[in-house]
Amino acid sequence: MEQTQQQDTGLHFLDYWRVIRSRKEIILAVMLLVVLTGTAYTFTLPRIYRAQARILVREDSLDVDVFERQFTSSYNPFFLRTQFEIIQSRPILTQVVQSLNLVERWSRPKRGDRGGGQQLTEEDALVILQRSVRVDQSRDTSLIAINVFRQDPQEAADIANEIAKAYREQRLTLKRKELRRGLDAMKAELEKQRESVQAAEQELERLRRELGVALLTRGQRADKIRLQQLEADRIAARVDMLSRKARMEQLEGLSGEELMDAAAYIVNDAEISAIRRQLLDIDVQLRLLLENLGENHPDVRRLRGGREELMSKMERALAGLKRGLRSEYEVSRARYEALENELQKAREADITAEGDRFLPFDRAERELQLQRTILEALEARVRQESIKMDIPRTQVEIIEPAEPPSLNRPVSPNFLLNVILSVVIGLIAGVGLAYFIEYLDTSVKTVDDVERYLGVPVIGVIPQKVRPLIEEGPDSPYAEAYRVLRTNLIFANKGASGGAFTVTSGGAGEGKSTTLFNLAFVCATIGDKVLIVDSDLRRPVQHSILGMQNRFGLTNVLMRDVPIEETIKPVVNVPNLHFLPSGKLPRSSVGVLNPQRVRELIRNLKTRYDYIFFDSPPLVGVSDASILASEADGVLLVVQYRKYPRVISLRAKRMIENVGGKIVGVVLNNINIMRDDYYYYYHSYYSNYYYRPEEGKALPVSREGGPAA
Repeated sequence: MEQTQQQDTGLHFLDYWRVIRSRKEIILAVMLLVVLTGTAYTFTLPRIYRAQARILVREDSLDVDVFERQFTSSYNPFFLRTQFEIIQSRPILTQVVQSLNLVERWSRPKRGDRGGGQQLTEEDALVILQRSVRVDQSRDTSLIAINVFRQDPQEAADIANEIAKAYREQRLTLKRKELRRGLDAMKAELEKQRESVQAAEQELERLRRELGVALLTRGQRADKIRLQQLEADRIAARVDMLSRKARMEQLEGLSGEELMDAAAYIVNDAEISAIRRQLLDIDVQLRLLLENLGENHPDVRRLRGGREELMSKMERALAGLKRGLRSEYEVSRARYEALENELQKAREADITAEGDRFLPFDRAERELQLQRTILEALEARVRQESIKMDIPRTQVEIIEPAEPPSLNRPVSPNFLLNVILSVVIGLIAGVGLAYFIEYLDTSVKTVDDVERYLGVPVIGVIPQKVRPLIEEGPDSPYAEAYRVLRTNLIFANKGASGGAFTVTSGGAGEGKSTTLFNLAFVCATIGDKVLIVDSDLRRPVQHSILGMQNRFGLTNVLMRDVPIEETIKPVVNVPNLHFLPSGKLPRSSVGVLNPQRVRELIRNLKTRYDYIFFDSPPLVGVSDASILASEADGVLLVVQYRKYPRVISLRAKRMIENVGGKIVGVVLNNINIMRDDYYYYYHSYYSNYYYRPEEGKALPVSREGGPAA
């Protein structure tokens, strides 16, 4: 239950909106003031124009590929960021200041100025230029925009172009200086390397003479060449020996016809080939003769004898061939063995000489070769860099030179933007001030405020600018609010109709007198017999509303000067409504409102009237109100909307409770319906539904306070 109450008492969005509606005059005033101030300030600002030069920035590369293909590097944000800083650096801007003579130009008096103007230093001009320059980059590109902001459009364009030019020249100058320094350093190293080569050559020659190393050609020793030749001869002798051995072994393993056939092809001997052809011819002739002649025929016998003779000759030739092949093999083997022995001796001699003579010589020779290689590399690099330095290179390219902007298009001040910002700032400031004032304002604003802080139900909500209903009549659209008040009064009094009620407030001027009169007027028009008692003896008001005299009244009755019947007067044109004026307050007013006399008076009046309403003075500061509150059947506490702090109403409630009075309810008075949408809907419902202006009169109302069926 407590959690639910806490949620109910929490602030809602509509509460914030009601604050804005109720304080809209302050918000609009503050916003208007800020907008006017911002607009006026905008017109006083000087017009600033922007000139932009766009340049393409590349990393170092030649315009022509001379020695090898150049590979362009990928997008490098660090390189571009570095160039941003270089473009805005002091050396570049100082060069611009000097090139355009900005010190003298900015020291001249402006048109319309009196006097000779202010003399600037180069440092002052540099600071002004730094504030006028802004460098931007086109996203994901190598394009850089140089923006210059000045009051003179032509001056802005000149400065932007000069910055681009100075940056481009600085890049070229720095690169050429870097190449020149590197080339000079390489030339110095080249001279040192030449001296090193000469020293290595002299050392090699000294060792050659000292160690007796013979060189046939440059870099080749005689013993090494002899060793290589012996190795080649040994290999050739071994190949020849193995070849002869293979032929010899192949022929020795054959015999008969196979030997004869193989010998002709393996050895390729002319004599054996001739004998073999003769044998083939004889065999052919012999087969032909045997076809026609017998074995003992003389021609057959003659051919057989010739064949036997050729076979003997072939055997002798083959035997000689075998002996010749073996002899050749033996000679080849001997030659191979001799070369093997000679090579072995040469190797042993070379190994011995390698450690004694040739090892120092080889070291010196290798050192000379290394120095010559370094010298050749340096010479090639020096020539390459000399050529590169003369080849043009485009590191910075001006893509779009700056043009003077139009005089009708300044970038600052931005009138529309400043007005929009002024509106936004003014709106924020106004809303903030409204909420701050609302925070400081502790007065009663809503029904929830009354019920939360006073703990008393609100039985009536009265709109603003309500006049006495005797002037407007019962058909007034505001009369329904008092009819609702009467109905709620009956329910708050546990359904009992009639009684004596004191209408009071915490402070003066909260509308209790008008509220009392209109409530009494409504009750009388419904049919109740009502008496209005003006008990505010010090500042009576009711007689003024009714237009009656105030010579005799309540004071005379309480002092028993005149009977009560002579002081009560009926209200003209309002049936059932009677009035008891306050009367003249005597000089000695002590004890006039005596509790006993007031009690007797109320008892007497209740026998004559249905409702008796006492117009009481404010509770705070006046004791009469406490006496009236303690003796009446109930107290209606009138609280004016947004007038006094809540503590005043809370103090009034406690005073009523302290004297034993009974608070029937609170009447929230003087509500600004047009400012607070909650009350607007509340009252517009009754005004539109129950009161129809086209008919010219309100619906009839029953005695209990509701509309008649």
